[in-house]
Amino acid sequence: MWRKLLLVCMFGALQMRGADAQTLPRAAHDATSNVAGNGALNARTATAARKVALVIGNASYGFGALPNAARDAQSVADMLRAQGFDVVLRTDANAEQMHDALADFGRRLQPGGTALFYFAGHGLQAGTGTQLTSVTADARAPASLMTESIDLSNVLATLAAPRAHAVNLIVLDACLTQPFEPSRLTMPLPAQTLIAYATTPGGEAADGTRHGIFTGAWLREMRRAPSEPVDTMFALVARRVAEETGGAQSPWSASSLSGKERVFASNPLSTQADDQPNLVVALDSRGILPKDSNEQYELTFWESIKDSNYASDYEAYLKAYPNGRFATLAKARIDRLKSSSQATPPATHAAPAAAPSHPAAAAAPTPAPAPAPQPAPKAAATPAPAPTPASAAPARAAASGESKDCAACPVMISLPAGSFTMGSNVGDPSEKPPHHVTISAPFAIGKYEVTVEQWNACADVNGCPKLAPESNSVKNAPARDLSWDDAQAYVKWLSKVTGKTYRLPTEAEWEYADRGGTTTKYWWGDQPRKGMANCKDCGDPYHNQAPEPVGSFAANPNGLYDMNGGVWEWVSDCWHNSFQSAPADGHAWDAPGCNMRVIRGGSWREGSDYMLSSTRFKYSQSVRQSQDGFRVVKELK
Repeated sequence: MWRKLLLVCMFGALQMRGADAQTLPRAAHDATSNVAGNGALNARTATAARKVALVIGNASYGFGALPNAARDAQSVADMLRAQGFDVVLRTDANAEQMHDALADFGRRLQPGGTALFYFAGHGLQAGTGTQLTSVTADARAPASLMTESIDLSNVLATLAAPRAHAVNLIVLDACLTQPFEPSRLTMPLPAQTLIAYATTPGGEAADGTRHGIFTGAWLREMRRAPSEPVDTMFALVARRVAEETGGAQSPWSASSLSGKERVFASNPLSTQADDQPNLVVALDSRGILPKDSNEQYELTFWESIKDSNYASDYEAYLKAYPNGRFATLAKARIDRLKSSSQATPPATHAAPAAAPSHPAAAAAPTPAPAPAPQPAPKAAATPAPAPTPASAAPARAAASGESKDCAACPVMISLPAGSFTMGSNVGDPSEKPPHHVTISAPFAIGKYEVTVEQWNACADVNGCPKLAPESNSVKNAPARDLSWDDAQAYVKWLSKVTGKTYRLPTEAEWEYADRGGTTTKYWWGDQPRKGMANCKDCGDPYHNQAPEPVGSFAANPNGLYDMNGGVWEWVSDCWHNSFQSAPADGHAWDAPGCNMRVIRGGSWREGSDYMLSSTRFKYSQSVRQSQDGFRVVKELK
């Protein structure tokens, strides 16, 4: 049977070396920035006592429903709320919703304190990784098990971000199947960590009438003695599980804890429903999945993608079978597809498409002529500028006009060299200290964020990965659900087809372009103003499901749209916790081995306090998130 349940519980402590390493959300910082003496001590105590949890329960799978998973998640959420946790709860979530919830979880964690992540649903082991599947994953389409999942490493990266008084607990009540190449759990055991497993590796785990047997035992133990040290708690949970299954299920744990750490110390509310007996249904009973052998399932996987023209399908196969029988062929297919996309000839002689009279009236795609057999890029739907309110800052005369290198290329605005003060002395600690920066050379930056249609011109020739269906319906909306690595693929393709040097803006270039010569909190002034940005409290038009089409709000003094709101925009720099020792020449601030990159500008899902010109945040460069997009820079010679 390849249908196994494994629950992983990680309890970690990541202590920061100093207060300067903290990255606090603006509201939390403003609330504590003037506290001193005993007030500062009280603030630190309050931060240490903070508890935030993300609880996900996926039950309604089309290929194998898990009746108890949503109930498990709801009961855990109720218990944690009674323990004083700020809980984000999601049930029956798709991949985008899971990524969004994880991003929200990461933002809530920034002030510090205890973090708990819980997942109940289908999981699987692939290569050396663990995937937590969304309800849109389908075992009959093996590649979707990889693409419609979130990787456990993304959760770990979110929790590993430095914060004050950090304590981390991960609980995965997931059916970790092994339809792919057999793998080993390779997570290292950091200091101050406890990992508890529901069963021995490869062993069977039982579902109950109300909860998974392991989760049910954990809930009862938290009600019985919440103040127990966590290692004692899980030892008692293991004893309960062994008794209830007649020794058939044997939980075990590994620990590097140095003391008797306690996470659950308050008196939770006991619910009568959860006190009812949780009888064993059957071992290995958390849902029904295909019982194919690993070898047969690999053949099924390969058969489902062998004629694909998408490199992402072969990458999913390699992630599942890094040493599979078709690994060499998969790598060759990827190389061929990428070489084919890079061979697309420059479309610099294509006439630019006429801009429509209104952002909603997007022009029909106009193929650019190309002598090679590759599909030519489609024309971008270039929205017309939205009317600028009379109260907005006037356009800056120094901006030297627009350019467009091909029909599918972004419209670029040329900006002159210049100097400005970067950062803020009154905002988040990561924005300090304000410092003088000189941009020594002119550059051009996208008038809008890269749109869905512009991205698809790259994806259609396999130069970029396909967008998720949820973010691919409005062609003049900003392209989103993109990682920093995805953005690098796009600028590489754009440079290839135009013969010009395109790249992501540096963080200094981005803020210089956003401010447009202003020194106020927002480019339009010191107070939020309706109709100036696409955010949840910035006024209409607004839809909470997705950002508005580009150009739907006023342009800044440089004639740039949506620098604030819309989608978070990747820049080239590595994340640093402050501007201490930041370069003063506008170049990218990188670091060896960096995997955490800067995003700027806020998104439609944040409030106006994230729209400030100085606001900055971070995200793992390989992780896709539905609020993340980008705009491009072109170097001017």
